[in-house]
Amino acid sequence: MDQAGCWRIEGSQVTVLRAEDLSMGTPPGAGDFAMTIEWADAPVASRPVTAAAGQRWFATGRSVDADAHTAGAQAASMALAGRQAALVIVFCPADIDLAAMLEGVRSQTGTAPLIGCTGIAHYTDADAPVELAVVVSVLGGPGFEVCISRADKVSAGQRAAGEKVAEAVESLTREHQMLLLLLDGLAGDQHEVVRGAFSVAGAAIPLAGGCAADNLNYAQTSQFFTDEHGVHVLTDSVVAAAIGSDAPIGVGIAHGWSKFGEPMLVTASEGGKIMTLDDEPALDVFLARVGGTPPPLDDVPKFAKFAMQQPLGMSRRKTEDIRVIHGGNRADGSVTCLADVPAGSLLWTMRSDTASLIASVNDAYEEAVESLGGATPIGLLAFDCGVRFVMLGASGTREEVDLLSRRAGKVPFAGFYTYGEIARSHGARGMHHMTLVMLAFA
Repeated sequence: MDQAGCWRIEGSQVTVLRAEDLSMGTPPGAGDFAMTIEWADAPVASRPVTAAAGQRWFATGRSVDADAHTAGAQAASMALAGRQAALVIVFCPADIDLAAMLEGVRSQTGTAPLIGCTGIAHYTDADAPVELAVVVSVLGGPGFEVCISRADKVSAGQRAAGEKVAEAVESLTREHQMLLLLLDGLAGDQHEVVRGAFSVAGAAIPLAGGCAADNLNYAQTSQFFTDEHGVHVLTDSVVAAAIGSDAPIGVGIAHGWSKFGEPMLVTASEGGKIMTLDDEPALDVFLARVGGTPPPLDDVPKFAKFAMQQPLGMSRRKTEDIRVIHGGNRADGSVTCLADVPAGSLLWTMRSDTASLIASVNDAYEEAVESLGGATPIGLLAFDCGVRFVMLGASGTREEVDLLSRRAGKVPFAGFYTYGEIARSHGARGMHHMTLVMLAFA
């Protein structure tokens, strides 16, 4: 079942604008209602409240407690610090008791709208290692409105799922709007979800988010969503939050890779499958360009590991979108990417190093903050590629987060390592890999 629920927050009041069944075939508007809820204060945590009463705020909390319920409660309590949230966003490991963890979060956040997903590893502005942790981010204060939505069985209809969750933006009334998307990183054709969402939201509303991951097992990821029946643990789903705000919301994108060699023209493709490059079998061209001795194609994990170190860059107006090859077909000479590569595109082989990957934090941060038009950021969300996590290693990821912490200063942030990153701003971009996407709230 596909559902949506909408809230507007003003001071200590939360107005439920709409909660309706958005299953396929049910006309929008069915089951509309309005009511106002007053929430009691949540327990006060040890983290001090830095925002004065009446101010807009963003905060994060984390916990690595071995008990999942306790971890959820601790992270949520730390983030809330006695305040009421307009939106709760949860990132966590895939191999914990997800239901218990979410019960712990909800013991602190009450019925506040909540979305979230599993990831490879997680980080916050706290002075803590990049690791598997329960991370809760919350935003609140005056001038926010939130409508959350979900679509299930994404792999059976990616574009329709994107279209359905994006309908939530129609409920927004604030000047600044965006759509936050968290989708199953194993659903396939991820770009179609983004394309569907864009077709409904339009070019004026930025899209940002990431693809849920597990611990690099590629077995099952989970997404989280709340409605009047409680909190749900989902898979093969996309959950979304349409956010309206009185202040700007900015998106930044960077990857730290640079192109080298001559460009290749995509002469035949279908979605993420590239049949020919320069009218030659794409697999042959790719292997000739990258050199070395690749593992056998039928050893999928080893070939994928080899290919992820040799990404392609697809030309865009100002930069290149990264495309990672995940498999090859010797019979027809094709290669397959998780995101689309349209015919007529120009591709380059790409290269990078640890210093360049870490330095991309500067570019993503600056673009996100500059998108605020001079407004001061109150918080940041980061969607960081799992391949970057593997390539950087423990010391590199620590350097990456330390750099973001220096750039952000006292502005709180949280992020997780994904199976794909979403950023579409100014109508030109959508699904990304090996990229850092940053979302800034003012």
